[in-house]
Amino acid sequence: MNACRAAFAALGGLVLLCLLAAVVVTALSVKVEGSSMAPTLHDGDRLLAVPGSAGEVRRFDVVLLRSRHQNALLVKRVIGLPGDRIAIVSTARDPFQVLIQERGTGPVYRVTAGQWDAQARRTGNCCAEDGTRSARAALRTVPARAFFYLGDNPDLSDDSRAYGWGEIDRVEGRVGLRGALVPTSAELGPRPVLEEARGAVPGLVPASGPGPGRASGAGPRRAPGMGPGP
Repeated sequence: MNACRAAFAALGGLVLLCLLAAVVVTALSVKVEGSSMAPTLHDGDRLLAVPGSAGEVRRFDVVLLRSRHQNALLVKRVIGLPGDRIAIVSTARDPFQVLIQERGTGPVYRVTAGQWDAQARRTGNCCAEDGTRSARAALRTVPARAFFYLGDNPDLSDDSRAYGWGEIDRVEGRVGLRGALVPTSAELGPRPVLEEARGAVPGLVPASGPGPGRASGAGPRRAPGMGPGP
């Protein structure tokens, strides 16, 4: 009899802990609204930020950004870090070519992501000096204490192309697993990778002057840089 009581007491305690955990997750989590991050995140998903990650950005992580334009909390993916040069070339054949020159020197890489390839159909060129869309594609330098961000569903995402550079100081945290108590954004869907561009990039105009954008040559696909912003 005593053993049964002990078992029921342990079971009751476990149920109570689960209920408390659910309450904590609901109270502290952020609810996703819309489909701008599909298929990585879906409408109604609840997310937790990694403790101590406010004011930090790492390439290709998903972050919570407090938008100055809407005073809304955006869930987006970090693409460009301070000092990087960023451009998006949009052509009828290839509507979403995201290009990056890390730290503003060396080869130009293309950012490739399966979720973009499957969904991007009607994007546009980038970037203007403030990081928004532009009539012609041009490499622009990400300012200090800023970053360039995109949604995983490019056609349905309001991101840097609409609002300009994100402010690192307005990042409220790096996103973790959906509803997880110990979050890590490394598990949030397939991460983009960098692939060295091949020769001239049709449609790309360097910010410093006219003429076709050029890369330093072809190279193998490699893992992305993971250095934190300043």
